[in-house]
Amino acid sequence: MAMLTSQLSPVEQLEYLRRGAVEILVEEELLKKLEKSAKTGVPLKVKAGFDPTAPDIHLGHTVLIQKMKHFQDLGHEVFFLIGDFTGMIGDPTGKSETRKVLTKEEVLENARTYERQIFKILDPQHTRVVFNSAWMSKMTAEEMIQLSARYTVARMLEREDFTQRFRSQRPISIHEFLYPLVQGYDSVMLKADVELGGTDQKFNLLVGRDLQKEWGQEPQVVMMMPLLEGTDGVNKMSKSLNNYIGIDEAPKEIFGKVMSISDDLMFRYYELLSDRPMEEVARLRQDVASGAAHPMEAKKLLGMELVARFHGEDAAQKARAEFEEVFSKGHIPDELEEARLPWPAEGLTILSALVSAGLAPSNAEARRLLQQGAVNVDSERVSDPKHLLAAKAEGYVFKVGKKRFMKLRPE
Repeated sequence: MAMLTSQLSPVEQLEYLRRGAVEILVEEELLKKLEKSAKTGVPLKVKAGFDPTAPDIHLGHTVLIQKMKHFQDLGHEVFFLIGDFTGMIGDPTGKSETRKVLTKEEVLENARTYERQIFKILDPQHTRVVFNSAWMSKMTAEEMIQLSARYTVARMLEREDFTQRFRSQRPISIHEFLYPLVQGYDSVMLKADVELGGTDQKFNLLVGRDLQKEWGQEPQVVMMMPLLEGTDGVNKMSKSLNNYIGIDEAPKEIFGKVMSISDDLMFRYYELLSDRPMEEVARLRQDVASGAAHPMEAKKLLGMELVARFHGEDAAQKARAEFEEVFSKGHIPDELEEARLPWPAEGLTILSALVSAGLAPSNAEARRLLQQGAVNVDSERVSDPKHLLAAKAEGYVFKVGKKRFMKLRPE
């Protein structure tokens, strides 16, 4: 039997685990489980499930994996559950239509890719990779009917996406009701103490608690993590929206994409993805806000940490050096068009700067450019139209689109 190795008290463990979590149901239960674990020396069983519906992991996926690592750091037992069985059903969460069912071959190929990538974050010696087909494929038709009898259609229709589809008379296939049941049954089979998931998974995660009670088990604690915004700072990170940072991407690509995010998003990434203590992150945020540290330097530290995690320290150093060389030599022309503008004492909004300098013909067009991530100021992407630029003698270098450069200075 594995033994708990953490030297932190249960209260200290809880404080460490809260980092980045949106909701813990029920936090008091988690503390009791941590206290019991500390007393008995038996680690908690922590489960997170991943459907292998896409072969590449991006930073959005790693929010959960990073939280698994936090539990692992404390000596708890981590189960990385690959839903090769549920992957053939298709998770209906957030879907307005029945999801395409993958073939068994597609699921297994994607699962192999997942296994290879997760150990860039998790300790392979202390990670149990399990496939839910191990028990679901053995389930008889009679047993599946018995499982289905544990939940009602009325409860299933409490799910917002099912409710919307039902009211608008869009199809809901019977097999989609099985998805949350199977996900919950996975918790029964693993006797999970904790299940991690995104905020969009709340219904499915709570089904696990209900089914564990049905089987006479102590219900799992549900810990929900936020859905990470992509590089655009607006939408959930997604390959289809091309706002993702893949962990298998080249080091210079990862570093460059991190450097393109906004300052506010940078600190959200720090909270959810970095291994730096939150006290250090808070100090860094304060230094940036006060001007004691430049946001670009803070962003470089984040970029190096993430590249090092997935490609090693040497690759991180090289990615930074390449970025700095390109930034200093290749991206900004030696001769810049220049404009001098009236500059209010309280600062000039980015929207006014774009229109006043003729970089955008109207406020509407300026907003569109900002929303598309087409505006960089001193090589940092800006998307907020209300972003204020303080007056400074050396001015600001604006890049709009791929080729338009201009230096803006106060009159």
